[in-house]
Amino acid sequence: MSHALGNHILVEFMGCDPNIMNDVTSIERDMVGAAQKAGATVINSTFHHFSPYGVSGVVVIQESHLAIHTWPEYGYAAVDLFTCGEMNAWISFDFLKECFGAKNYSALEMKRGSVNLLTRNDFDISTMRTKASEHINPDMYTRNVWFTDKDENQALSLRYTGDVFYDVQSPFQRVRILESQKYGKMLTLDDMVMTTEKDEFHYHEMISHPSLFTHGNAKNVLVIGGGDGGTVREVLRHPGVEKVTMVEIDGEVIKACKEYLPTIAASFDHPKLDLRVDDGIAYIANANKDFYDVIIVDGSDPVGPAEGLFSVSFYTNCYNALKDGGILVAQGESPKFNEKAFSELNHTLQEIFGKENAPVSLFFVPTYPTGMWSFQYGLKGSKHPKSITNIDQINSFVEENKLRYYNAEIHIGSFATPNFVKDLLKK
Repeated sequence: MSHALGNHILVEFMGCDPNIMNDVTSIERDMVGAAQKAGATVINSTFHHFSPYGVSGVVVIQESHLAIHTWPEYGYAAVDLFTCGEMNAWISFDFLKECFGAKNYSALEMKRGSVNLLTRNDFDISTMRTKASEHINPDMYTRNVWFTDKDENQALSLRYTGDVFYDVQSPFQRVRILESQKYGKMLTLDDMVMTTEKDEFHYHEMISHPSLFTHGNAKNVLVIGGGDGGTVREVLRHPGVEKVTMVEIDGEVIKACKEYLPTIAASFDHPKLDLRVDDGIAYIANANKDFYDVIIVDGSDPVGPAEGLFSVSFYTNCYNALKDGGILVAQGESPKFNEKAFSELNHTLQEIFGKENAPVSLFFVPTYPTGMWSFQYGLKGSKHPKSITNIDQINSFVEENKLRYYNAEIHIGSFATPNFVKDLLKK
């Protein structure tokens, strides 16, 4: 290093684990670890997960920087290790090779800033040093890591701390608890945002209260899914409800939320709750006929374990399990993000419950892609959520429970659909 200002190693890692190459959390951790392993002082890190896949990021160190871009579909990572001073960047190279599970690699080392070709300038840097001392890096380096919920055409990104509180690959999905900068801790399933501490009430109040106030006398409620606990928390606010059965297929979701999202998973020990870790699709197929007053399907997107929650047979079984006058409400996807699933679900409900008995409620969740989301209904009777008359009861309930999204006006207004949504609902 005595004859050059910097040392630059251009690395290509090949045959890497594609799951790691697409995991922004792991890559940020490993890149920072690579710098620290070589004795570097980390200043900050900035990492972003792209749509549909790939991670790009840089770790700025006092000795220069480490940068990366990945192509998970090829199991490939391009890495730059640029150092000055006495740091040995080959230590970082060895560390990353092992972390990424690379089967092959190529590396080109170059000396940068040949001293023989440069002339040193003499200038007074005392004022610069005084000014720079005001911006000494804190003990914890600054992290700039982005989590992205996406499809092949669009995405929502949230900056988060980079910390992972819970990360388990269950038999059904990858369950993680991360912490976003804006919305607090969040539950993600297979890299999709399910709920966050700061905006969960948008979803959980709207999936629960409109159906219960429309019914007016629900005593026996079934919740399928809803492993974070927010839906049963809201349902159990209604004193007339005598029993809530919740069937969640993945016990890891319940475990993670009880430990790290306790304000959402607040009612798992409620005496009226019958909590079952089981397959909701199989459960409803074997349910008693004309048994439930309200069925709430709180599932994730139609992939993985939730795929069957969007089938004709599943909703036919829900219809059979509802009493006369019963109400079904289901997580209905977004008319701007998952248009096909949104439309197909409504057409299915129209076929089973009747065209006039399959209304759609629209609401807004900041941390869901596009912000606009829906709940879709199946009405097994004449009561319609647009025609509620118990306004005073709703207002008293809202005040007593300090609800932050739902109220009587929102209840009625959420069933007003824009013209583009009406077009999507036409058969």
